Amino acid sequence: MAWAYCGDQVKRWREGAGVSRNDLCKAVGYQYEYVKSMENGRRKPTLRLLTVADEMCGAQGKLLAAHEYLKPEPYPARSQEYMQVEAEAVAVQWYEPLLIPGLLQTEEYARALISESCPPLDDETVEERVSARLGRQDALRARSSVVFGFTLYEAALRTMVGGRECMRRQLQHVMEAAELRNVPVQVVPMGRCSGLALTGSVVLLETPEHECLAYTEAQTTSALYADPVKVSELTQRHGMIRMHALSVEESAEFISKLAEEL
Repeated sequence: MAWAYCGDQVKRWREGAGVSRNDLCKAVGYQYEYVKSMENGRRKPTLRLLTVADEMCGAQGKLLAAHEYLKPEPYPARSQEYMQVEAEAVAVQWYEPLLIPGLLQTEEYARALISESCPPLDDETVEERVSARLGRQDALRARSSVVFGFTLYEAALRTMVGGRECMRRQLQHVMEAAELRNVPVQVVPMGRCSGLALTGSVVLLETPEHECLAYTEAQTTSALYADPVKVSELTQRHGMIRMHALSVEESAEFISKLAEEL
């Protein structure tokens, strides 16, 4: 709706000033259909378009001011509530079967994942979300009294996100994080607990009020659970998976060996 409203305002100011769409296209350096898409709300109006249109149409900053309301959200709408809880949690236990958890990702790895979103994200949104994901990682060191426990299925360490070199650096980054005394990392080797281990990620959180919550995420949906019955079910699942994990020391050796093989 913000795109549509802003694009409509550009169109109204342009027409009111007697500026044709072709004239605006030439001034801004965009193709006709690209500008048309922005005016019709199918694409987000760019800062460049707003700047040029504001000047050409004599809007005196009124069009340019819209840029503040078009800034991308740092997180997808479906995960924003979880991010607020994670930022205040006094304990986090995270199981991930296929990807490195966001709190352990390198910038290169995170960018590879986020830039491959479907439908594609614009460059500004990609940058905002990469920055937000990396910013969350400060908590690992800044909140040293909080335990951030990670259990990773072996497949998460072998998926070549970003290519071989990107993955090698990612594994090294995981090992560096695991050296922190509040960041235990364990690996579940392939073939162990295959039923539960492959059903999806689970994040268990404890709030400052000692309320237990659970979070799950899939392709296009996610859910943050507070219901004790559901939280208990997911806690049991997480515990069963973790029972099959290597020790922290064995896991460090396992990850180190995988990194050397890349």
